[in-house]
Amino acid sequence: QVLLVESGGGLVQPGGSLRLSCAASGFTFSSVTMRWYRQAPGNERELVAAISTTGTGGTTTYADSVKGRFTISRDNAKNTVYLQMNSLKPEDTAVYYCYARTPSGSWGQGTQVTVSS
Repeated sequence: QVLLVESGGGLVQPGGSLRLSCAASGFTFSSVTMRWYRQAPGNERELVAAISTTGTGGTTTYADSVKGRFTISRDNAKNTVYLQMNSLKPEDTAVYYCYARTPSGSWGQGTQVTVSS
């Protein structure tokens, strides 16, 4: 059974930082591309960042809106993917979801990030 558990969300002031974590189980983590999505109220879910498998180079991609501010990484020994978020803006406020590109696609439950003064 695939399980993805996000953590690390919370309330932060503009300009602040947060690190999200997603602990994975139930599949061979090192062989799966991992992604972070977010969804703000009234908006569609959007792709924020992705990281390929280490075997394919661990290539990272980012949405234009977060390039230079967010960093995705993975620790295959811990079956965990991270999203380091710096220079946060109010428009980054959303529920952030972890996604594993397993054959059927798997989602975490989401973690709320609120950027507000």
